[in-house]
Amino acid sequence: MMKRHFFPLAACLFIFVTNVTLSLSRAEQSTDPTRQRFLGAWRLAWLEEPGTDGKIHKADCTGLLVYTADGHMSVQVMYRNPQTPQAGPVQYAAGGYEASYGTFVINDSHTFTFHVEGALVRSLLGKDLKRVYELSGKQLIVKSPDPNEHWRVAWERDHSQH
Repeated sequence: MMKRHFFPLAACLFIFVTNVTLSLSRAEQSTDPTRQRFLGAWRLAWLEEPGTDGKIHKADCTGLLVYTADGHMSVQVMYRNPQTPQAGPVQYAAGGYEASYGTFVINDSHTFTFHVEGALVRSLLGKDLKRVYELSGKQLIVKSPDPNEHWRVAWERDHSQH
């Protein structure tokens, strides 16, 4: 008789402990001061990338980056004068446009990971893109930790936010 009551009780206890652990983890993430600084909309200030000559230049583009309190993010970048696709280790844009969305996790004081759930460039789907960041004044500067990727982008807080 004791075995019959033990298993349902153990299953309920397991579910309870799992839910409490997940709730505490979410609460801890939502109150993290670094994470709070990411939340909201950011406008593209500048994007540096290698040109066809191999030299780093500022791309002529505009964009929007959004982080939400529930851990989602989306990014869109439109090149005003799209060039031929960049030959590099990873292609992020197609036809002069970059668009992707997914979830993000702040790893530490210098890196975060973007889990891509949807993207214009389908080869990015399901990828975990680790990024190095710096929060400096009203700017969020982001780059890849991959030494073969030579781009860097700065986002500025959207002034329409309160």
